[in-house]
Amino acid sequence: MNPEDDQAMAQILIVEDQPNLLRSLLQAVQEAGLQAVGTDSLKHASELCRPGIDLIVLDLMLPDGNGLDWLKQLRATGQRVLVLVLTARDAVDDRIAGLDSGADDYLIKPFALNELLARIRALLRRDQSPSSLVLTVADVRLDLLNRTVHRGSVRIELPQKQFELLACLMRQPGEIVSRQQIADTVWNDPAATWTNVIEVQINQLRRRLHLAELPAILHTVRGKGYQVGGPR
Repeated sequence: MNPEDDQAMAQILIVEDQPNLLRSLLQAVQEAGLQAVGTDSLKHASELCRPGIDLIVLDLMLPDGNGLDWLKQLRATGQRVLVLVLTARDAVDDRIAGLDSGADDYLIKPFALNELLARIRALLRRDQSPSSLVLTVADVRLDLLNRTVHRGSVRIELPQKQFELLACLMRQPGEIVSRQQIADTVWNDPAATWTNVIEVQINQLRRRLHLAELPAILHTVRGKGYQVGGPR
């Protein structure tokens, strides 16, 4: 088995204000088999930093604030998401400040994309536990490693995009996941909210999850989004 398989479906948030670098990072992370969403602002990063994000790649000098201050606030709320800091500041004191602020790793610009990907893989391996590879909501069990879905004892075959969609919803059990969150996380395309692609995939996923003897598990909350399971 490929050692990278245990990081299947990892969700990466990249916060970087240089457009070309952000595009390159998103492409590299996605080509490495991980899901990624990007932003150039701390305000948007706060909105995207929801349950289900596994690792944040964080630039420090951003138009709307200092990444270290944002990281300190994030840690103060109890968020334990992995954080890899990117910065052009290479002084030892700067690196110490980053680690003391709650960073899990620190990478100096300029850097090789291969090194960034290696550090991401190392952080994800360090944080990986068997329980984090399986998502369970009510009677639905999704195995991220083996890429299987069961409802009760029945195995349900899903196309890749519907598997990713279900994983996105199950990472926030009982919570309403907006179309924008789905567009950003599953399609990595904010414009996906302006098409019917999300509704089509949701409807197909709902039909695949439906078993006559069991209650509905995937719900549409009109005007708000979608929900797996009941409210928590």
